[in-house]
Amino acid sequence: MKCTPLFAALVATLVLAGACTQFPELDRTLTPELEAQSYPALVPLAPILASAQSTTVEPAQTNAALDARIAALRARAARLRGSVLSGAERQRLAEGLR
Repeated sequence: MKCTPLFAALVATLVLAGACTQFPELDRTLTPELEAQSYPALVPLAPILASAQSTTVEPAQTNAALDARIAALRARAARLRGSVLSGAERQRLAEGLR
């Protein structure tokens, strides 16, 4: 794309206008209670990774758990497919819309 003088002037104006922005006061955003808190303890990552990699999942357990979840979700979907309104409520709503 060729940079025209008008485009360059527009970009320069936008950059200069952005330089005039007032920034919020960020120096004292922490309360004294937060500043008094100690930093969290740093924990080595290697033991955590080793325990995560040593964990195994049995396919039979996974399949059984997934099948149970699928059945529960299908049952929930079937319950949600039903009408929310009773016959009297539906009739009252229809009459109110006329």
